[in-house]
Amino acid sequence: MKVTLERATLLKSLNHVHRVVERRNTIPILSNVMLRAEGGDLVFKATDLDLEVLETAPAMVEIGGATTVPAHMLYDIVRKLPDGSQVTLETNEEQTALAIIAGRAHFTLQILPVTDFPDITAGEFSHHFTIPALDLKKLIDHTQFAISTEETRYYLNGIYVHSLDIDGASVLRAVATDGHRLAQAQLPAPAGAQGMPGVIVPRKTVSEVQKLIEDPEANIAVELSETKIRLTIGPVVLTSKLIDGTFPDYEKVIPKGNDKVMKIENALFAQAVDRVSTVSNERGRAVKLSLQPNSLVLSVSNPDSGTATDELTVEYESDPMEIGFNARYLLDITNQLESDSAQFRLADSGSPTLIQDDGDNNTLYVLMPMRV
Repeated sequence: MKVTLERATLLKSLNHVHRVVERRNTIPILSNVMLRAEGGDLVFKATDLDLEVLETAPAMVEIGGATTVPAHMLYDIVRKLPDGSQVTLETNEEQTALAIIAGRAHFTLQILPVTDFPDITAGEFSHHFTIPALDLKKLIDHTQFAISTEETRYYLNGIYVHSLDIDGASVLRAVATDGHRLAQAQLPAPAGAQGMPGVIVPRKTVSEVQKLIEDPEANIAVELSETKIRLTIGPVVLTSKLIDGTFPDYEKVIPKGNDKVMKIENALFAQAVDRVSTVSNERGRAVKLSLQPNSLVLSVSNPDSGTATDELTVEYESDPMEIGFNARYLLDITNQLESDSAQFRLADSGSPTLIQDDGDNNTLYVLMPMRV
């Protein structure tokens, strides 16, 4: 194999694929990226056995062929080469090493046979649809923060994506929860998404998709089966296994009868929460909200460091009440709110609270209270 391409093109493709490769692997081939030169292209492929990323880049192919080379090492080498340089990748006759040549810089890396490289892309996809990149990014942005990192509840380690009919209209909905907070976002279902299986897209896959969306104006092709999802984002094809588990009945968690409504100015509220939480205990991060008609007092009491209070004017006409929340969770949610004002629908100090952008029915957040 002998192929030449611009350093910028090579670096961009390696940046997309090398992130999938785990730094520590018990299986040597999984530390490598596969390179295949054919026609006028160089194809890159990397996998961790659950997730595979494939990208095609234009290149000058003198001798076709394929090899595999350590992904992070190759990325670091190319990253440090001079801007604008032409990079030649060439395997030796014995197929035991890959030479990387750019001007006077010359590197040689050991390679492993292509026949050892795994392929996870086999299988049929039952559902196909196209979604604007901006819409998919919104679904991810509004829900990703609530994905659980607790490995024992593996079925919460991703975003649950499914379609459903609401008042005769089909919507595509994304939900994530870690048991402390829940995030839900939805949009009109693209053609072809109706009747798709409800799937749990893993946290790592979600993170990679988010990074790969570089052009918000683009369209993304989505293919789904019961066990896998494939997304085509420009020249990149990402294939991932889905989490094999049952997502809980999240609708039971969303409170329906919360009748105490507080309307707040989102930016002022977030700033006040951030201020008072400065003295909070790092582990608990508890902040107390004390509500009176048209008044909200936020307070934190930490025996180890001190106390803090702040008062805001709010729209609130119900009975006085006190409720505690994790400050970081509150800020995670307020960071997702897009309008100037937000609605908190409360019941009592021990029940979950519903939070929404004022006038936006496409996103909602549920937050469990804390004892303070």
